[in-house]
Amino acid sequence: MEKSSYIRNLYGRRIDKPLRARPARLMQELLPEFSIKFEDGNNPLDELFSQDRETWLEVGFGGGEHLAAQAIKNPDVTLIGAEPFVNGVAKTLSLIDQDNIENIRIHFGDARPLIEALPDESISKIFVLHPDPWPKRRHHKRRMINSWFTEEAARILKNNGEARIASDIPDYIQWTLMHFQNSSEFQWRAKEMNDWKVRPDDWPQTRYEIKALRDGRRPTYLSFERLARL
Repeated sequence: MEKSSYIRNLYGRRIDKPLRARPARLMQELLPEFSIKFEDGNNPLDELFSQDRETWLEVGFGGGEHLAAQAIKNPDVTLIGAEPFVNGVAKTLSLIDQDNIENIRIHFGDARPLIEALPDESISKIFVLHPDPWPKRRHHKRRMINSWFTEEAARILKNNGEARIASDIPDYIQWTLMHFQNSSEFQWRAKEMNDWKVRPDDWPQTRYEIKALRDGRRPTYLSFERLARL
């Protein structure tokens, strides 16, 4: 079967507003310490996965609230976060600096090349929380969740690994369910209504979720298990 691909363009503004002095300093001084960079033929993932510890991946971490909270709660796990927008990266660096977090690595850029570079069966959990819904039909091809994503998630997740997706947009939830249920390598973990209506205790809130609730939109929480390979 031909491997699915994605639109190799990144849409949206990389900078929302100019950075103040402290965030700008963190981008210059702290980001290099926590950054994953592919340059000069160097693959930084080789060293990362030589460590005997779980690795989790968050795609589009926004302001970093969830990423930082998971890192603090799970100090024995390495968390990789991918985010293309500088303001979100700067906010996350501020949380790293404030809480002395050491187990986060940041990919400042499009998550998709990073995902393609990850080794097979290297990730235990993937988080995609409140991604851009691209509501217009002609823009659906820009959505992060698609057949390419489910194929790559199935490849990089370990047996019985988990993919967590959250959105407050009903159409995006239906879209996500369709793509994961079209994959023979995933199983939706929900057994009852509260499994997707109630946020699990180990699922820290993001500012996007708080805003959605404030605006009267109820998020849905989806959890998919990567079925064991035969």
